[in-house]
Amino acid sequence: MAEDRQGSMMAHGQPIAFGRRLAGSEAFRAMFREGMALVEETAAYLDGDGRDESKRLTRAASLSYASESMRLTPRLMQLASWLLLQRAVNDGEMSAEQAHAEKAKVKLGGLATATDGPGWDGLPEKLRALILRSMRLQDRVRKLDDAIDDPVPAVAENPVLSQLGRLSRESGG
Repeated sequence: MAEDRQGSMMAHGQPIAFGRRLAGSEAFRAMFREGMALVEETAAYLDGDGRDESKRLTRAASLSYASESMRLTPRLMQLASWLLLQRAVNDGEMSAEQAHAEKAKVKLGGLATATDGPGWDGLPEKLRALILRSMRLQDRVRKLDDAIDDPVPAVAENPVLSQLGRLSRESGG
């Protein structure tokens, strides 16, 4: 069995470690760029237009704004940490084992945002869009992290081969 640069086991008939392969792909690099751009865009918004918009909100909406921005910021910092660790592995700056130990400190769960809860509709449209984008990115990162942690997916039994084997055993052949 040969191992590729992502740590995937490559052999005829063996499953490919999809998570590690995806983590080293152009798709990951695009996710990384998207995540870093989202962090920058959010910081600029919260320090600029968002600050101005928050001053014009009702008291209830202002409380929602403060709560949601305090959920958004750590979510993005955790996502950025995860993305930076994975990039370090991809670039050979750290081993997968080192990154795994560091990733244990990264909390991809975070505080939930109630997009259908009270106050959501009173938030500025831009903040809602940033929150939703961060949640979608968080879901994608979680899925990739799970795929990296469980590199060999369970192989489903092939029902046709199972039946052929059964027929062969029953016919004595």
